[in-house]
Amino acid sequence: MDYTIQEERLTPENYIAFLRRTDLGSQYPKERFEERIAILVKKASISLTARDAAGDLIGVCFGITDFAYWLFITDLGVVREWTGKGVGRALVKALHRRAGERLAGGGEKNIIMYTCANENATGFYEKLGMTKPNDIYMLNRVEWTDFTVE
Repeated sequence: MDYTIQEERLTPENYIAFLRRTDLGSQYPKERFEERIAILVKKASISLTARDAAGDLIGVCFGITDFAYWLFITDLGVVREWTGKGVGRALVKALHRRAGERLAGGGEKNIIMYTCANENATGFYEKLGMTKPNDIYMLNRVEWTDFTVE
C-alpha cells in the first residue's frame, strides 16, 4: 500500500485546499461555505485521512455516527490523481469499522451505513455493496447556490 489511513482532524483551511484537488468541492452550497466547513471538520464524529508515502493528503472521509446503530458518510473525497486506486474504498471500510468497534464483537457488522451520493458516485457505492433504500425521508429548506471550490 502506498498510503496510510489514520484518524486526523483537519483545519478548515487544509480541508478547503484538499477540496480544490478533488471533485468533492462541488457538493457544497455557496451560502456560508467557510463557516459551515469549519463546523464540519470540528464536529464530524469520525474524521479519517489518507496520506501518501510523502505525507501528502490524498483522501478524506467524514462520518456522523452514534457508535451503536447508524453511520452516515458526510464526505468522501480522493484527489484526482489517486482516484481508481482503492483509496476511497479503503477509507469507507475504515470508517465503517471504526464506527462499530466500540460494541462487543466490533466492526462493521454492528452499524448500518448510509450516505447521500451525487449521480457521479452511485456506481462507486454500488460496487461497495450499498443499495438504495426506500425508507429515507428528508426535509430540506436550505438555501443552496451551486458552486465549485476553487
